Amino acid sequence: MELFSNLTPYTTVLLEAAEEGVTSEHIFDLDANMLFSACILAINVLVLFIFLSYILFNPIRKVLTDRQERITKEREEAEKNKEDALQLKAEYEEHLKQADKESEVILSEARKKALKNEEKIVEQAREEASRIIENAKREAELEKSKAADEVKKQIIEVSALLAQKYVSSSIDSDKQSELFDETLREIGDKTWQS
Repeated sequence: MELFSNLTPYTTVLLEAAEEGVTSEHIFDLDANMLFSACILAINVLVLFIFLSYILFNPIRKVLTDRQERITKEREEAEKNKEDALQLKAEYEEHLKQADKESEVILSEARKKALKNEEKIVEQAREEASRIIENAKREAELEKSKAADEVKKQIIEVSALLAQKYVSSSIDSDKQSELFDETLREIGDKTWQS
């Protein structure tokens, strides 16, 4: 009996009856007291279940329902954000294509302007070179004309000197040739070499 000291009184009564060999005439050894206790126990379990359902299960269901709604809402937001992102990406790609087209147009116009400016600059350079060549030719002609005038002056001076010497001295042709050579030497070294 010491083994069963921790059991409930009803269980101990059943164990004692089993040891004594008492057999009960009830179905499954259930008496009215035991059926009443079982019904009370079932009612207590049902009340406890309803009470715990109200206190615990309903708030847990509410938390789970709220969580499910939050997850659904976040999923919908994620889908919307994804659609927005795809739309922004498409717009961005369209802007990039537009920018590429605009840059091509700008570069094309810049190339055309550069070619026009290049042609204009080349034409101006040709005109300037032509002007410089013309000025150089004119200056060369002027220098040539000045040199010719200078030579003429010198020839006139030499002729005048010769005539003066020729007139001043009436000498024969040998003396005249000698005077002519001497005059050319005097003037010629300075004039003809420059």
